[in-house]
Amino acid sequence: MNNQKTVKVLFVCMGNICRSPAAHGIFRHLAEQQPDGITIETDSAGTHAYHVGESPDKRAVKTAQNRGININDLRARRVEKKDFEIFDYVMAMDRDNLHNMEAICPAEYRHKIQLFLDYATDFKEQEVPDPYYGGPQGFEKVMNMVEAASEGLLEEISSKM
Repeated sequence: MNNQKTVKVLFVCMGNICRSPAAHGIFRHLAEQQPDGITIETDSAGTHAYHVGESPDKRAVKTAQNRGININDLRARRVEKKDFEIFDYVMAMDRDNLHNMEAICPAEYRHKIQLFLDYATDFKEQEVPDPYYGGPQGFEKVMNMVEAASEGLLEEISSKM
């Protein structure tokens, strides 16, 4: 008898080239190390269509690679209404994107939308800052935040299995 459950997680930022692909890649990497019996599918999207079809920002790719995580296979896309039905967890990187998603999300799925950083207990911040206009240190900070939140979310998912 197979008791395997698939949990689907979507990470969302504005353009889907910095924060959400970083979260997608880190979470996917950590999820692959989970015990058998838990299957986790990941995806990422943006609330805006600025970069649809593009690869993640080169700085995000490099910062992830420095941690042994490959996000080169990811491509930006825009979040769609059907995502709220499909995914079990919809993780917003900040309040602006959370509100943008709430505006298009059918009422019966709004409970799925959360701030991703709520799962990171070692940060005072509640939002993952957009590193796009900053330097490499901004991408490092984002990766640290995303890694901590990913670990917390994985603990949450595992506790419900």
